[in-house]
Amino acid sequence: MIRIVLAEDQRLLLGALGSLLDLEDDMQVVGKARDGEEVLALVKEQKPDICIMDIEMPHKSGLDAAEELKDDACKVIILTTFARPGYFERARNAGVGGYLLKDSPSEDLSNSIRAIMDGRRVYAPELVDMAYGEESPLTDREEQVIKLMADGKNTKEIASQLFLTNGTVRNYISVILDKLEVTNRIEAISRFKEKGWFK
Repeated sequence: MIRIVLAEDQRLLLGALGSLLDLEDDMQVVGKARDGEEVLALVKEQKPDICIMDIEMPHKSGLDAAEELKDDACKVIILTTFARPGYFERARNAGVGGYLLKDSPSEDLSNSIRAIMDGRRVYAPELVDMAYGEESPLTDREEQVIKLMADGKNTKEIASQLFLTNGTVRNYISVILDKLEVTNRIEAISRFKEKGWFK
């Protein structure tokens, strides 16, 4: 019997997923959580084989929880509506067994669980295409600048940290905005994050 813990902040979906998986002869849902903190406690208590969780949940995201479970015997499946390369990259780095999208057919989920129990990894095909399709357009120096921008540093602080003049930093920022096709720093950081280019 494959023991499963579910984590999903939408109650209706949590209930539906639980019922769906309980219909499988070889699966049993042993716990349901509505946020990332609860799921970690449940995994510790129930010692499930598989933990299926959403990404965006209160208190602690599914990706944060997956990172904490990296060395646990429990295999993690991310089940989300978000097909974002950045999320996918982070999930892969956390060693998740699967990354599936909520609009997949329901039989895909049970088949994926069995495949993951057999030691395989299962990723939604559209994510694999996205993750390997696009490289960051920024140079190493521009990436240093955007990382400092993301840390909340202003032009002067970036200049002092990278031993550049304020004018040079302003030039870098305008090139970054151009390359990322955005109009301000916040959009630039958010686009860079969404694409999964922050390493």
